[in-house]
Amino acid sequence: MNTSIPDAKKSNHNKIEKQNHYIPDYEQLFQEAEEQKQSKRTNVIAKILLKQNAFAIAVSSVLHTIKSAAVWAIPLVTAEVINIITRNDPDMVRKLIGCAIIITVLIAQNFPMHVLYSRHIDKKLRTLCAGLRNTLIRKLQHLSITYHKEIESGKVQAKFIRDIEAIELLGNQFVKSLIPNILNVLVAIGIAATKSWSITLFFLLVIPINVTLMQLFRKPLHSSAYNFRKENESMSSKISDMLNMIPVTKAHGLEDKEIASLESVVDALRSKGLIVDRLNAQFGSMLWVVSQLMSMLCLFFSAFLAFNGKIEVGDIVLYQAYFTNISAEVTAIAGIFPQIIKGLDSIHSVSEIILAKDLENDRGKIKLRYVHGTVQFENMSYRYPHAEQDMIKNFSLSVEPGECIAFVGASGSGKSTLMNMIIGFLPPTQGEVKIDGKPIQSLNLSDYRHFLSVVPQNCVMFNGTIRENILYGLSDIPEERLQEVIRLSNIDEFTNKLPNGLDTEVGENGANLSGGQKQRISIARALIRDPKILILDEATSALDNISEYHVQQAINHLTKGRTTFIVAHRLSTIRNADKIVVMENGSCIEMGTYSELMEKKGKFYELKSLNDIVED
Repeated sequence: MNTSIPDAKKSNHNKIEKQNHYIPDYEQLFQEAEEQKQSKRTNVIAKILLKQNAFAIAVSSVLHTIKSAAVWAIPLVTAEVINIITRNDPDMVRKLIGCAIIITVLIAQNFPMHVLYSRHIDKKLRTLCAGLRNTLIRKLQHLSITYHKEIESGKVQAKFIRDIEAIELLGNQFVKSLIPNILNVLVAIGIAATKSWSITLFFLLVIPINVTLMQLFRKPLHSSAYNFRKENESMSSKISDMLNMIPVTKAHGLEDKEIASLESVVDALRSKGLIVDRLNAQFGSMLWVVSQLMSMLCLFFSAFLAFNGKIEVGDIVLYQAYFTNISAEVTAIAGIFPQIIKGLDSIHSVSEIILAKDLENDRGKIKLRYVHGTVQFENMSYRYPHAEQDMIKNFSLSVEPGECIAFVGASGSGKSTLMNMIIGFLPPTQGEVKIDGKPIQSLNLSDYRHFLSVVPQNCVMFNGTIRENILYGLSDIPEERLQEVIRLSNIDEFTNKLPNGLDTEVGENGANLSGGQKQRISIARALIRDPKILILDEATSALDNISEYHVQQAINHLTKGRTTFIVAHRLSTIRNADKIVVMENGSCIEMGTYSELMEKKGKFYELKSLNDIVED
């Protein structure tokens, strides 16, 4: 047997880890923010943007100050030129040439400094967003199967795409707009303060007025952003369901009904979006009106001071330019407020997954070097979350290495639940499941599953080639081994007829393949891992009689030497099982070999008789 395959998987995993070492993981920061009393949204921003990138922000601030020197110098030079001319300065030409040289140099340096600034800060922002995506991916992989069954995939996609983009925009606004705008305001006020304190105090009035406006709109903007995000997640979920249901919808002629159902969701999203747009428009318009009124007041106030000889005529242009700059910067800060609200709400949305507690935690658990294949159920029961009754009731079974155990029973009798417990997806709510004498809760499940292969009832295919689907997660598999598995799984029966053979694209969810072909690829994917424990959950249910015969022959050969659990749909396929367990309402009501149960003429005999009628 190829016992090196688990090691190959680990080696491949380590390669991926090394490739991605430069992408940060922010889960711990989210956890720290959650534990503190402050708002976790603002706290996450403080930790990720400020604490972790404090030096980068400081460098970018210096670069921004240098590159923006021309913006602050132009009003000073303009005022000085006007004052030189109005004074009839005898040294006017030399001073004007000096002003021209200074402003030319300051304008020219903007290009190289801006390129340097952008290169520095863009790298940090891209790394930040890559870290958030990486954190979300890691968390989704570590969350339990129960969690994934309860959360809708469409909502996850909305969080991963829309919310991460909103957080990315928030980071851009914070670093490229908010901090530079604040710097611009401080520099402009500082220069004005060296000229006139009365004008400076007038400038400072802009800040509390705009802050008051932001406070007035804060709650409505936050509420509208939250409602729009939730409606967006709902629509994403509905679209995902619609795409999955298209074959059923068209088969029953329900296109118009489905369209009407989706139209109501789209209309609800439109309504929520219009509320966001209306509030943004009101907020933006109010900011503009206040800014223009204050600008006019500044103009007349500085003209009054010049008329009374308090300042020079050229200084009117200086103060008006600086006030316009200050007003524009403060308005810009207030203007990005809706985007900040949206970004903070998206952080809250992403944190719903990142802070989820339903984890498969392998820290400190036993790492198995080898699995012999002994499986024991000891007075084990399981109840699904929020259920009123146990799905599995006081179940006990001892399985020796290499034994083949088949489970039969009606739908909902607990067969697949037992398989999920062997995999470690579902922990027992009472009693124990043991692997080689060790409780499954004490095992490092990721390591344990290296020795496990599963062929699920519903074949899972990703958009790639047949070869890639078989070798999923594996590397350095010899071609001879692959060809052997292909032969034993009867895949060559149809790949030999395809122009590209194993390199044929399967399409999304295996759309280019038949059900039986997908099932055989799924079987090959499991068999190439050469597991010590093999789970076949109705693995032959989608095969025609001829394909089933060939696959069953392969299964009979490959179950030797490994512990095998079979959930059977066609009862004729489990004649050679060492034990057949008959399940009903979560309990074992019969157990024995095929011949023993047929002789007993109990529940299994009844199921077999019904099965024969259906197959005929």
